[in-house]
Amino acid sequence: MTALLHLWRLLVWGRRMARHGALRPFESDRLPFAVRLLARVARFASAAPKTPDFAGGLAAVGPAAIKLGQALATRPDLIGVEAATDLARLQDQVPPVPFAAIEPVLNANCGGDWKSRFQSIEPEAVGAASIAQVHRAITSDGRRVAIKLLRPGIEAEIASALSTYEWGAGHIETLGGEFARLRPRAVIATFKSWIEAELDLRREAANCSELGEILAGEPDFVVPAVDWQRSTRRMLVIDWIDGVKVSDRAGLEALAIDRPALARVLVNGFLAQAIAKGFFHADLHQGNLFVIPPSDACDHARIGVIDFGIMGRINRRARLYLAEILHGLVTGNYARVAEIHFEAGYVPGHHNPAAFATALRAVGEPIRGRQAKDIAITDLLEGLFSITRSFDMPVQPHLLLLQKTMVMVEGVALTIDPQVNMWDVAAPYVRDWVRDEMGPEAVIADSLVLNARALRQLPRIFRQWVAEHPMPGAAPPQPPLPPLPESRSVGWSTPWLLLAAGAGAAAALLLG
Repeated sequence: MTALLHLWRLLVWGRRMARHGALRPFESDRLPFAVRLLARVARFASAAPKTPDFAGGLAAVGPAAIKLGQALATRPDLIGVEAATDLARLQDQVPPVPFAAIEPVLNANCGGDWKSRFQSIEPEAVGAASIAQVHRAITSDGRRVAIKLLRPGIEAEIASALSTYEWGAGHIETLGGEFARLRPRAVIATFKSWIEAELDLRREAANCSELGEILAGEPDFVVPAVDWQRSTRRMLVIDWIDGVKVSDRAGLEALAIDRPALARVLVNGFLAQAIAKGFFHADLHQGNLFVIPPSDACDHARIGVIDFGIMGRINRRARLYLAEILHGLVTGNYARVAEIHFEAGYVPGHHNPAAFATALRAVGEPIRGRQAKDIAITDLLEGLFSITRSFDMPVQPHLLLLQKTMVMVEGVALTIDPQVNMWDVAAPYVRDWVRDEMGPEAVIADSLVLNARALRQLPRIFRQWVAEHPMPGAAPPQPPLPPLPESRSVGWSTPWLLLAAGAGAAAALLLG
């Protein structure tokens, strides 16, 4: 019955996606006949468009599918650049749950009656997504806050969808070939860990808090403070941000602000997260960013950010490599960029670094010095992934999420200032960071730290060596003995030995 339930769900979902043409890629002659047949049957009499609408198809399936689409948008290596670009526009805006239906959730997370913790809560949601919705409120001590609440029943809905995804991924992987290479089970496992983290709003609160600490040195990039006393697993309470959404073009036009300066704040704020600290907001689309107008507290516009469910991390070594790669691309030093790829192990050693540098030049030179608005991001990514295939470069998942976020930040920066060149803005920051982190002083400091850590291990290593090499005892060494002859009667004697041992144990128990 479980298999039938999974099949039924997949059929219903497949039909919904087929109506948007999202199953057309599965009709390719490169795929097994059974897969092609199912895709064509699902599309039958559906008036599906010839151009696949992947975002629309997944949105029609449900909340879990929307989140899966957002996850797949970060993996153009798996689904192709065209599909990833289409999924990047997937915004999970859905009708909000009526306040009467969500009020019991609110009361449960306030320990009884929400009025004990809040003076007022606006019943009309100011934002609603597939997993949660947001209401404006005033706390009992008079602070304006935003309350994010999980939608009723969303955990059970996500859990049932995940079980079907896992079941389907396991069967798809058994088809072998391209399906096995793409490792769908691993993809679903990664997605599962991601969405389970989103369902725990305490994790999002921790992300918000950590990002606020990271951006403390960027006062014009505002991260709201978390109200830890009122936040729970199903409810997040943060300070309210008064501003104009970057997606509100008319609202931005009405503001008298320094647009080039604000675009630099956005780009430098992202670089401070990704390059300097290795922890970055990975969903910086226009709906999650606000322009905070000048006020009595601050005489210039600032950037505010919300929604901390999707975050990325890269370690320091990877950040050093990445910064050098960005600096090399900006300055046109393709030979150094190639060397870094080989040093980092991104390119197998049997390839020629000079040939790799030439391939990078073919992608980098057409975009150097050009305005971002004149660069086709799809073509750029296609060129980069072509290089990865030609030089047998294994996928670096930690960099894919970063690449996707960089493209997103560039798009938002263009919305704020159509003349911005992200490369020009990033170059001074990256150059200074590389100098600070890889200059002589940094190298000496790193060596001192590493050597100090190694010296602290010497007593432990010495104790282990002594324990493994004890002092010889007072007794004289025993003469060597010849090895025992091999027994040839093991086959028949072993059962009797076991029987004798059992009988002896029974006798000892009875006498005992």
